[in-house]
Amino acid sequence: MTAASSCISITLTQMTKLYGGIVVGDASAIVVGCAPLESAKSGQITFVTHSKYLSYVGLTHATAVLISQSDLDKLRLQYKITIDSPDRAFIVTQNPYVYFARVAQQFSEAAALPLPVRGIHPSAVVDPAAKIGSNSIIGPHVTIETGAVVGESVRIDAYTFIGHDSVIGNNSHLYPNVTVYHGCQLGERVIVHSGVVIGADGFGFAPNFVKKGDEQTGEWVKIPQVGIVRISSDVEIGANTTIDRGTMTDTVIEQGVKIDNLVQIGHNCQIGAYTVVAGCTGIAGSTTIGQHCMIGGAVGIADHLTLADHIIVTAKSGVSKSLIKPGVYTSAWPAILHRDWNKSVALLRNISKLSARIKRVEAALAAGYALLANASK
Repeated sequence: MTAASSCISITLTQMTKLYGGIVVGDASAIVVGCAPLESAKSGQITFVTHSKYLSYVGLTHATAVLISQSDLDKLRLQYKITIDSPDRAFIVTQNPYVYFARVAQQFSEAAALPLPVRGIHPSAVVDPAAKIGSNSIIGPHVTIETGAVVGESVRIDAYTFIGHDSVIGNNSHLYPNVTVYHGCQLGERVIVHSGVVIGADGFGFAPNFVKKGDEQTGEWVKIPQVGIVRISSDVEIGANTTIDRGTMTDTVIEQGVKIDNLVQIGHNCQIGAYTVVAGCTGIAGSTTIGQHCMIGGAVGIADHLTLADHIIVTAKSGVSKSLIKPGVYTSAWPAILHRDWNKSVALLRNISKLSARIKRVEAALAAGYALLANASK
């Protein structure tokens, strides 16, 4: 593999040495980029993850296609598409989508070149008591307070703030305008996108109200939030997401968790390893989510709940009780015509009256059956 300014070129043989797989066709073919199946051009690599897209393989201009063995067999037998064309080669792999993701990372990193100069930018404010690892990049106008520890090969982009005694693990990347409050800990290879706030106070207030007649007087008394946020390795956090610090214990994000944009995670929450959380989801305080869960977009999860491992919650669902069995859970109304919604709401409003009528009918039927039974004796 060679790198030249902002692009790379790689043969299929070199690619399989890096990522595995078996080449079918010209192993010396060179690719310089990635693209979707329908828009790929010569010199690019693409992928097929579902049999329904196999018919497009014969139309693509891609130099190489990532494909599973079963789909390659279908290409040849069912779709009658030649697999030994000089214009197209295949890399057979068990999981084409993951393979494509790894290859795309390589091209993406090359496209980001040249990297900023390693070291501390002159405009950055770094406390003398902070520790900065070797080969790290501290961008313009970054602030790093006393006692903070920044690991090796870390990149912290412009205007990011790192509070006192915080820890940023090796090879992590914090994009511009990230805020990490005091004492919080990020593991290795953590990616934090712009606008993220880690370690702000949780929403904790004690009610101090007195009712006098029809009026209520008093105030909300703030509960100090003295825990931290602990984020393990290989976590990625999307733009403008907020993760609150714990009240007395810590908020914990375990290894490999992926969090989308605009997600709110309340104080004392724990999210298990390799769980994914889609955008606009809100997770209230002291909720525990297990490992390998999938939380859809705009889901609302109430406080002090537990979700078991391998839970899937579909988009816009509201979770108001613990989910202790693995499975797929949905509580949202699908979008329907307004007039149909009005009819449904009218039925819901009268559900108690309908229930009472049904009970009266059931009682009358039961009495009638009893009379018939007595008469037949």
